[in-house]
Order: sequence, then structure tokens, then C-alpha cells
Amino acid sequence: MLKQTEGSHAVAEAVGLCRPEVICAYPISPQTHIVEGLGEMVKAGEVTDCEFINVESEFAAMSVAIGSSATGARTYTATASQGILFMCEAVYNASGLGLPIVMTVANRAIGAPINIWNDHTDALSQRDSGWIQLFAETNQEALDLHILAFKLAEEVSLPVMVCMDGFILTHAYERVDVPTQEQVDAFLPPYEPRQVLDPTDPVSIGAMVGPEAFSEVRYLAHAKQMQALELIPKLATQFKTIFGRDSGGLTHSYLTDDAETIVVAMGSILGTIKDVVDEMRQAGEKIGVLGIISYRPFPLEEVRNALQNAKRVVVLEKSLAVGIGGVVSTDVRMAMSGLQLEGHTVVAGLGGRAITMKSLHALFAKAVAGELERLTFLDLDWEVVNKQLERERTTRRSGPAAESMLRDVGVVAARIG
Repeated sequence: MLKQTEGSHAVAEAVGLCRPEVICAYPISPQTHIVEGLGEMVKAGEVTDCEFINVESEFAAMSVAIGSSATGARTYTATASQGILFMCEAVYNASGLGLPIVMTVANRAIGAPINIWNDHTDALSQRDSGWIQLFAETNQEALDLHILAFKLAEEVSLPVMVCMDGFILTHAYERVDVPTQEQVDAFLPPYEPRQVLDPTDPVSIGAMVGPEAFSEVRYLAHAKQMQALELIPKLATQFKTIFGRDSGGLTHSYLTDDAETIVVAMGSILGTIKDVVDEMRQAGEKIGVLGIISYRPFPLEEVRNALQNAKRVVVLEKSLAVGIGGVVSTDVRMAMSGLQLEGHTVVAGLGGRAITMKSLHALFAKAVAGELERLTFLDLDWEVVNKQLERERTTRRSGPAAESMLRDVGVVAARIG
């Protein structure tokens, strides 16, 4: 059924159609509308046989999710930013125990300074936690990926994060095609857990493992991710058969077949990049886009195949690995190993900074002309940054000088914000 709705409400409807049995809810912007919507659906009886649990923190949300999933309940929660950091210990426990929890991450920057707007820092901080991570470009894809996520999680017995850009998608009203309960039931069978905690047959899970076995345990976690890498395209094919549209998969290519320049990105920015690429194509430039959906497991072979005939690659990412530069670009460079390609990292959109078509046109033109640096910070205010760096080099960090520096940092934050 086609309807105009907010991204968060679309996700809530999708989750409800997946027949969750436990929903652990703690509000944090910008995911709050999702759990609010699910709470209303449970209260109204639209989602049956489901326990909606208000918890006191994000750590509690993941702890309850672990407990409910371990006892055989289909489990869902959502979080963002500082919230995912608060639950970090339990995030690792969920994957280490092989529990098929599905969690929405409404991507938002991590402070300090505090920032509630979108970038990918939160999800990427957990990239090595053992969770599968899927990134949505549109609200339709966010809706679809949640349905895919439950099946994927339960097939390989691993937790899945569905990442959607905070505010840009969560609070945007778009037309989406909401499937019927019959369609979802045909795709997603009732949950049959691989392991169940049962008081009548007590066992221990998550016990201590010594050095003699820890490497093997971690390797098995890696092996399950590789299983997911093979399964994700198959589930996307099944999804298309039942729902009649393409969704999911490992990557999406756009005009890459003859492209000399390929831009790699994740999330909602892909739409803007495609618009710029269309305009540059009309001007005769051979440029294309590769969108990564499955960031973990990372599709090395698919990315390599998509890039191998290009001359240059520009990875545009909403994240920063402080002290080296790119996060996503590190994985892309691994995929490019041995290929004679120019590789460029562009850090953009941190803390919700607008990424405009004008800026992207100038950026891609520099790349095509061979003038783009290896690491670029899009639209960075160099006057403000250089002034602060110079002050730090020339002032003592004590007394009035320190107070002056703190004031300048506040000015920088205010101007950038």
C-alpha cells in the first residue's frame, strides 16, 4: 500500500509487520518516533503477542534485548549516538552470544561537543562489534531493510543494525510502499531460535573463555559474517520475488560500467550524489556512483569488481578516523589493493553539515582534473581552523591564555554549528 509517511513511522510499521515479541524502548533523538510509534501500535492491539518494555537507559535496552532473545523471543530495539556508546558493552555481548536482535541506528554524531544531527560516527564506532550493519539510502529502503534484517539475523544467528540517517530520513515524509502482513509472513517465517535458555534445562551462556580457545571463538564470529556475505544477495532475490521490488543486497551501482571516476558512499547522501552525477554525465563526464549497503560484512569482491575499470575512486564519507582520515575508505582501499587507481578520501557532512550539489560539483570536477588531494574536508572553514591552530602554537596553555583558547573553541563550535 502506497502512503505518505514519516520515515520513523514507516520503520515502525515494518517492524510491527515482522511480529516482534519483545520491544525494548528508550528514547533518544532522532530514533524516538520509531519506538513511540511501536508503543502506540502495541497499545492499540495492532501488534499482538508483543511485550513493549520501557527501560531506564540504552544499556538496559540492550541488556533486556539480550535476555529476551536468549529465551527465544523475536526482539527489537533502537538507538543513536551517545545511546549506542552507553550500550556498547552489551552490544558486543549480543553478537558474541549469537543473538538475532534487530536494532535501528538513527545515525547521529557523537560528542563532545554535543551535536544531535546526522553523521555516521555512531554506527561506525561499532563496526568491529560483530553486528551486521546495513545502511539505507531512502525511507523505502529503510523499511525494506528491517524486514530483510529479521530474516538475515535469524538465518545466521547474528544481530543486525539497520542504519538510517537521523532527521534526513527519520523525520522526512516520503511516499513508501508498505507491504501487507501476508507478504511479510511469506518472506519471514516464525522465529525458531538456535539456542534457548530454559529453566527446565539449565545451561550457561557467555561463560569465560581462556587463551586456549578465544581465537577460535572469534574466528567463528568472523565465519558467520562470511556466511551472511553469501546470504544477503540471496535474500535480496527472495525479497524481490515476494515484494516486487529491488531492495537490500551488498551494493548498488549507478552508471559505473564505463565510469572513469566512481564515487563511493553510504546512506542518504547517495541521492544527492546521483543528481550531481546525472548533471556531469550530461556535460560529458564519465562518472558513476557505488552505494554500499552492507558495510559489515564488507563486500570486498563486489566493491573491487565495481571499481576495477575506473581510473580514480572518491570515497565520500560522513565519518572521521581522527589521526588518519577515512573510516569507510580504509575498507575500500583494501578492495582496491593491486589495482592501479587513484584513491581519494572526502570527509563531509560531519554533525549534520549540509552537503550541497554546488560543493559536490566542484569536488568531483577537481577529482576528474587530477587536482583532488588524498584527504579532503569538504567545505571546511580554514580561516577559523588555522586561526585556532596558530593560537595554540603561540600561547601558553595556562591562565588567561587558556581561557582565551576556550573562548575561541566555543567560537569555532558556534560558527561550524
